[in-house]
Amino acid sequence: MQITIHRGTHEIGGNCIEIATDRSRIILDIGMPLFNEDREPHDTGALRRQTTEQLRQSGILPNVPGLFAESNSRPDAILISHAHEDHTGLLGHSHPDIPIYASVGTSKMMLAGAKFAGQPTLPRERQRDLTSSQPVQIGEFTVTPYSVDHSIYGGQAFLIEAEGKSVLYSGDLRLHGRKPGMHRALVEAVKPHNIDLLLMEGTHIGHPDHRGPNEYDLEDQIAESIQSAPGLVLASFSPQHVDRLVGFLRATKKAGRVFVADAYTAFVMHLIASETPIPRPESTEWVKVFFPKYFEENYRRKQLENHFVLMSPARIGMNEIRSNPSRYVMLFRPSMLDSDFGGNLPERSRCLYSRWEGYLERPDSQAVTATLENVCGDLIRVHTSGHIYAGDIADLIQQINAKLVIPIHTFEPEGFQMIASNVRVLKDGETFELD
Repeated sequence: MQITIHRGTHEIGGNCIEIATDRSRIILDIGMPLFNEDREPHDTGALRRQTTEQLRQSGILPNVPGLFAESNSRPDAILISHAHEDHTGLLGHSHPDIPIYASVGTSKMMLAGAKFAGQPTLPRERQRDLTSSQPVQIGEFTVTPYSVDHSIYGGQAFLIEAEGKSVLYSGDLRLHGRKPGMHRALVEAVKPHNIDLLLMEGTHIGHPDHRGPNEYDLEDQIAESIQSAPGLVLASFSPQHVDRLVGFLRATKKAGRVFVADAYTAFVMHLIASETPIPRPESTEWVKVFFPKYFEENYRRKQLENHFVLMSPARIGMNEIRSNPSRYVMLFRPSMLDSDFGGNLPERSRCLYSRWEGYLERPDSQAVTATLENVCGDLIRVHTSGHIYAGDIADLIQQINAKLVIPIHTFEPEGFQMIASNVRVLKDGETFELD
């Protein structure tokens, strides 16, 4: 069995891994890189607009035979661990005859991201469902997915077996979310397979091992911040981060306020309501739906008429929110400041910011901060990472007890050698033979 990490050995995001036998090949993730060689964030919107040839010439497309162009040999499948764009972003450039395997949850998050955030689609004719703990045969490979806890719904790790060897790909995961039992179930399931190779994400390697709050502790912080807020509470987080969405919903209900979802968040809530204990906006008195101007102008073009009709009974307008702002917790993104609030927030508004801190340096976020100051409001950071902490990585490596560990999704792969003795660091494009 041969393993080639085409991207991700020395960067966070952009994962693309090839695993091959003499007669079969599979691709694990096909991500858009997040950072350039200087570790500065890419302009994701600009990369989305580039053609396949432009991305090839700039080196964004990994050089994988048959993945992006005609070839005598195409991969047998693409496996998507979760719906974040640094794992799916190049999917639209892949050959249309390659089937794509993903969880139902991932397919739903990709649908929501495509409809509302310009993210990649998952073509229905190429989609193959992966159910946790149920193996599938792909060529010579037996692939068994396992649900993992990450900052997006539907994430999976993959156990890949062929030629008497076993590889576990962690995908992105953490041990401090709302579902700590997931990692215990993963360890119990894979240990009998005597894992030969663990491909382990290491986003937090190289950072001080400061473990932030878990999602339950964060929910308490959010609740306290809502209860002490004198005016409108703006909730800034990704609606695909269902753990965080649940935390905000529960904290809002504790505070006796009404949660105002935007159309995007309401779409996600409706998609997963049958699988999770999350309220349906259209049938819950303490949840309302705000239609941002952009949605109202584009829902027909995006074929969201049914969503518009379904959510209309729960609709709330800006005038109603402004008339009694201290009653609401409202999903908010910086683009809404001008388009929906007219550049002016209600007095003493509070923004609960629950995203990567780097986004606060962007001009649109700085405009929000300045506007909050002008209305005597404030911004409070209430966040915890979607990725596993360094100390937890060491624990997980020990629990899985693989014969070899290869780091991925990290700027500091050499840092793994400080927490485990059986580590091998690869370079992008280097092929490793698993004997």
